[in-house]
Amino acid sequence: MVKIAFASSENRGLESRLAYHFGRCPYYIFVQIEDVNIENVETKKNPYYNNHVPGVVPQFIAGNNAKVMIAGGMGPRALDLFRQLGIQPLTGVSGKVKDALDDYLTGRLEGADPCEEHR
Repeated sequence: MVKIAFASSENRGLESRLAYHFGRCPYYIFVQIEDVNIENVETKKNPYYNNHVPGVVPQFIAGNNAKVMIAGGMGPRALDLFRQLGIQPLTGVSGKVKDALDDYLTGRLEGADPCEEHR
């Protein structure tokens, strides 16, 4: 079983749109997968949305037992923090959560590079 976190700009579950920046998004969609079956979908507000402090969001994601973090973009420090916490970051992803989930499950998502603002 694996839990995947998605940075989201909406509170619409699997229909939510992915947010460009993981730390400044209003919501996280957590999807629990067993094999390729969705076991649970949960939306949580980003507790640091209005008070972004570098480093706290990776801890929040880890505290929710996610092993994968999918977002449009993130900086190099966040990428390193996720990796140190044993969470696989995947960036450069856009569209709906359900489509990104399908891409992840079929092996079409890979890689995590710092977004342009952080290069």
